[in-house]
Amino acid sequence: MFMSKSRYHSLLKVSALVVTLVLLFDGGFVHPVTKQLSDNTVWYLASVGTNLTAKIEPTELNSITAELAKREQDLNVRELELNEREISSRNFGATQNVDYSIYILSVILFILTALISLNYAMDWSRITKIRHERKVA
Repeated sequence: MFMSKSRYHSLLKVSALVVTLVLLFDGGFVHPVTKQLSDNTVWYLASVGTNLTAKIEPTELNSITAELAKREQDLNVRELELNEREISSRNFGATQNVDYSIYILSVILFILTALISLNYAMDWSRITKIRHERKVA
């Protein structure tokens, strides 16, 4: 009796293959341009909804609110620039760009590999148990 291939087993194999291909693509292992393409795609998808605007009729309250919002935005920009200067002075110009997607994909691939190994081990133990029962009977 050979190991039976279930849908679960096939799904695990296909999932592991897909995650491996995505990891190779996202990590830039195939070609460095693929990593840039992946990063640009993530940034594009993250910024899709940020440029939406709406038209409101101007009133005195709206103009005062808009002026306060603009001042607050200017202060936030200044604070951000100050924080960036502080961070750059502490790091002495060293920038750190961590790509968490590669780590996440690696963990998913490891889990899928562990599940495939566990599936094979359980199939093997089931088959040896059946063979042993047939020999005894």
